Amino acid sequence: MTTKTPASRSPAVRLAAAKRPGVREQAAQATRDNILRAATKVFARYGYDGGSVEKISRSAKSYDRMIYYYFGSKEGLFIEVLEDMYRRMNDAELALDLDIERPVESLEDVIRFVVSYYSKNPEFITLLNTENLHRGKHIAKSARAREYSSPAIAIIRQLLESGVAKEVFRADVSARNVYLLIAATGYFYISNRHTLSAFLGEDLQAPEALAHWQDFIISTVLRTVLRNP
Repeated sequence: MTTKTPASRSPAVRLAAAKRPGVREQAAQATRDNILRAATKVFARYGYDGGSVEKISRSAKSYDRMIYYYFGSKEGLFIEVLEDMYRRMNDAELALDLDIERPVESLEDVIRFVVSYYSKNPEFITLLNTENLHRGKHIAKSARAREYSSPAIAIIRQLLESGVAKEVFRADVSARNVYLLIAATGYFYISNRHTLSAFLGEDLQAPEALAHWQDFIISTVLRTVLRNP
């Protein structure tokens, strides 16, 4: 058995080794990620105005100056928190195992995913509520926001086109409107679950209540897109 010395490595191996992040780069990325996670929790709890740099650095067990170093400002950090939340939902949706040849069942899977994701990620809902209170002025400055909505609409568009080709879906329904219908019905229910539970006198967070609403959204969307509902 022969052991190659570093000098005998191929150019490709040496290049790959050179591209691997060093200890300093890994530590810097870990610090940045830690601040981002802490900021997500602080902004979700206190909102944008109440989520001070001091609270975030304390939660991250870091220093104020590190926030300014990595994110430039509190607003820059908040924008990245929003982008990260959108990115994570987008990545999870892209990981769905959808069959384009089964458009009805796959569209149902998309709806279940959206409702489930909203329910399991209340911080996402809280942060969106916060940003809407600020009239979307922070996310409007994001260069990536549009990138994260496009794949979601593209998935629905592909399913609708498949359904039209199979003569089960109407041809006059836009993917944008279907996306908004799913997002609106799922988001409103979860974001207002506390007040609606008090108003209606029932626990809208109960598993059976969530399942019932999910089934209602599926029924509503299918009645909208099917040629013969």
